[in-house]
Amino acid sequence: MEKYVIATDDNFQELINSDKPVLVDFWAEWCGPCKMIGPIVEELAVEVEGQAIVAKMDVDANSTIPATLGVRSIPTILIFKNGALKEKFVGGNIPKNQLSQTLLRHV
Repeated sequence: MEKYVIATDDNFQELINSDKPVLVDFWAEWCGPCKMIGPIVEELAVEVEGQAIVAKMDVDANSTIPATLGVRSIPTILIFKNGALKEKFVGGNIPKNQLSQTLLRHV
């Protein structure tokens, strides 16, 4: 069972307004580096369950939010807390422990 949330243009604002930190992975099916980091993000979702929220947003199916946030390259991973952007990673070569430590620093 998947522990991450599917982020959409419609649920995004409500999702990031959580008092828990929220990691959002912006990805696309055709993106090679996205396929490399995707499983890491999904593992992280299981590990931080209850402490943080992990979400994935398909930029092909949802274009408004990525455009509003200036997401120009994928994968892009953004971390929010209480609706505010706290951290940004771009690219698929991010170690899981770095993502985890950065996310949990905002708990």
